[in-house]
Amino acid sequence: MYPELMVIPMREELVRAGISETRTADEVDAAVKQPGTTLVVVNSICGCAAGKMRPGVRLALSNTANQPDRKITVFAGQDREATERARGYFEGNPPTSPAIAIMRDGKLVYLMQRFVIEQSTAQQIAGELIRAFDEFCAKTTA
Repeated sequence: MYPELMVIPMREELVRAGISETRTADEVDAAVKQPGTTLVVVNSICGCAAGKMRPGVRLALSNTANQPDRKITVFAGQDREATERARGYFEGNPPTSPAIAIMRDGKLVYLMQRFVIEQSTAQQIAGELIRAFDEFCAKTTA
């Protein structure tokens, strides 16, 4: 684990974007098990999280009307219990960090893993997330 002082700015970057930190398994469960959609961001200290994933997430959230009902983050390598619990919801997918998921009613409906993040720019990540928000998080009116 890295010293907490080193990761504070990386944590705060997502918190400033309106994403709640979850640092325990119970906090992850409380968010994911609620009805509706939950964005789950697996944060990381790596360069692709810093230069691509976090900026892409921030850009997407600031450029779409279709927002997940809840937005949470776990920090891989720091908050292990919370990270393991979040990854437990990504059934059948290998654990990666960073990663970005959308859950609906506790079920995985979308997952962007590290290999996609590494090959994309922040703008491409934002565009793909906006598309996913439009598909999975749009509110329907009756």
